[in-house]
Amino acid sequence: MHTTFHVDSDGYYGPYGGAFIPEILHKNVEELGACYLNIMNSPDFQDEYQELLRDYVGRPSPLYYARRLSERVGAKVYLKREDLNHTGAHKINNSIGQVLLARRMGKTRIIAETGAGQHGVATATVCALLDMPCFVFMGETDIARQYLNVQKMEMLGATVVPVTCGNKTLKDATNEAIRDWCCNPSDTFYVIGSTIGPHPYPDMVARLQSVISEEIKKQLLSKEGRDYPDYLFACVGGGSNAAGTYYHYLENDKVKFVSAEAAGLGLESGQSAATIHLGREGVIHGCRTLIIQTPDGQIEEPYSISAGLDYPGIGPLHAYLAKTGRARVEAITDQEAVEAAFALTRLEGIVPALESSHALGALMKFRFNPEDIVVVTVSGRGDKDMPAYIEQFPTFLKR
Repeated sequence: MHTTFHVDSDGYYGPYGGAFIPEILHKNVEELGACYLNIMNSPDFQDEYQELLRDYVGRPSPLYYARRLSERVGAKVYLKREDLNHTGAHKINNSIGQVLLARRMGKTRIIAETGAGQHGVATATVCALLDMPCFVFMGETDIARQYLNVQKMEMLGATVVPVTCGNKTLKDATNEAIRDWCCNPSDTFYVIGSTIGPHPYPDMVARLQSVISEEIKKQLLSKEGRDYPDYLFACVGGGSNAAGTYYHYLENDKVKFVSAEAAGLGLESGQSAATIHLGREGVIHGCRTLIIQTPDGQIEEPYSISAGLDYPGIGPLHAYLAKTGRARVEAITDQEAVEAAFALTRLEGIVPALESSHALGALMKFRFNPEDIVVVTVSGRGDKDMPAYIEQFPTFLKR
């Protein structure tokens, strides 16, 4: 029987987590694990971090009552507007924290991986602000479908490193970032964008993103007279926006979690990124978690229309939330996600990122009581996904 959904002293959430790393990175990861909480909890770090969240990122992000969407789904729906953050997504919350941490640890070079490009843009933005060199690894498939974000990163002064191996998506970009880290362990800090990787990264990223749930509590108390909703909805790829959305409610069983992962063309299609539905236990990118893999343990190439959810693993926290039944996991197809994106756009005048559209797709499938209070995290805005949406115009403009 579990006693907590937070990470334990060995870096595990139940059976998931840990630190499975090359020997050359052992010192780096051990050093980070030993100091991250002390640094992050120190008054000088918190003062600088909170000031940047307020004056640079623009936090708190609004909690918006979506009246027409509420009428559509039959519940009281609020949208946590992470799309209104500077750089257009939740990723900036984590990037600022990790780069500040890197600077305090004496690191002088920043690397990152990115799929949809939002984490890459956020990290490049912070590195420009703090005058640190930045190298972002990105698969060629994602470079082609998210080229606007590539241009932003380059304008910000980052070096975008194309990755040509594998499916040329997020998994492969992460592989190459780890290889670079192995080659430059002394001066380089790897800013991981999600709740994945060796301990302490999953916990560190969740803590930095927990500003989302911290704000939801205060905002709901002001709007509804109570600080918790009945349901929280968020998309999961690696799982950072969902971890931030859930963090301050992990032990509150009055709040139901609904995680939306990417079913791609369908669970049985062979073209899916629904890791929790299809995955088996294994080790990927430094942690034990659920992975889409063949019977002999070879990682299978995932697929999703959403570059940010196109990943064969899942953060160990989310694997544990699913295993224990704490979170309900919905597999949302490309079509369901795009339909939800067009619905939100027409109902509320908000164009969401494809990643966030999966959470909205899960919302559309639920049946609620009229008095239910629901919060959906809109993790990013849809500017970067306009080419994909435009392809769908002939179908959806007729509706």
